[in-house]
Amino acid sequence: MSQIIEDEKYMRRCLQLARCGRNGSRPNPMVGAVIVADGRIIGEGYHVRCGEGHAEVNAFRSVSIQDERLLPEATVYVSLEPCAHYGKTPPCADLIVSKGVRRVVVGCVDEFAQVQGRGIEKLRSAGISVTVGVLEAECRWLNRRFFTFHAKHRPYIILKWAQSADGFIDCNGQAVSLSTPLTQMLVHRLRAEEDAILVGRVTDEREHPQLNVRHWSGRSPRRFVLSHAHPIDAILGECRAEGLQSLIVEGGRKTLESFLAAGLWDEIRVESSPLNTKDGTRAPQLPPNLRLLSELFWEGRHICRYARS
Repeated sequence: MSQIIEDEKYMRRCLQLARCGRNGSRPNPMVGAVIVADGRIIGEGYHVRCGEGHAEVNAFRSVSIQDERLLPEATVYVSLEPCAHYGKTPPCADLIVSKGVRRVVVGCVDEFAQVQGRGIEKLRSAGISVTVGVLEAECRWLNRRFFTFHAKHRPYIILKWAQSADGFIDCNGQAVSLSTPLTQMLVHRLRAEEDAILVGRVTDEREHPQLNVRHWSGRSPRRFVLSHAHPIDAILGECRAEGLQSLIVEGGRKTLESFLAAGLWDEIRVESSPLNTKDGTRAPQLPPNLRLLSELFWEGRHICRYARS
């Protein structure tokens, strides 16, 4: 097996592990780590909960006493650059150096201001061979909320709406159910995975949406209502101040189009129903040059996820 193929195999395992911390690690990134020696995994771990041990710490803790002798010849795989600063836990780069491993493979560089290559530099200064960028796109995508928040100083924004087969989001201005129990459950799962949710003033006054996760397990997102007294900039500022790294926009056409016009979106999710309402409020027009991320067909519904191309 070539080195590239081997590195990608173990990095995929890091990504699998990292996803296990999707809810508990927030607002920290999801990270997985694997320790390989003698052609086999001798330790692995992920960042389970914010404020507790990072992925590398948990991976080293899982190494058996019998396998500790293999560490000087081991390779550590980690989906995100090891931290080099003291936060709620000591630097993982220092831990790796202290273990005396020979090589580290990093999925992607951490753009967080206190890291940004310092962990990699610390490892190399200690004489450890470091390879960077294995499955980089996948590793960056996994933590797209974290990276967007720190690079753009705003949450990762998901625009979401449901529309009829003939392209309306309501029926003659009145709310209409366009979802099934399953697709409603999927919406609540999305809410449990994100930090905040927003609707416009009219939607809030007309429909009184709960915007919680009653059809899924997990915590409900922070609720915002867009209005003249609470405009987009103010809401994004609150998200920044409170460390909210993702925002779902579920409002009506005017609210959705205000985000589209400002270019304030990262992902769009559209559920199309087989129902024809014949009249009502037109659904927003999708922007050009979209990249289809996924699509689901279920009971006549078509759910599409898009990102910028």
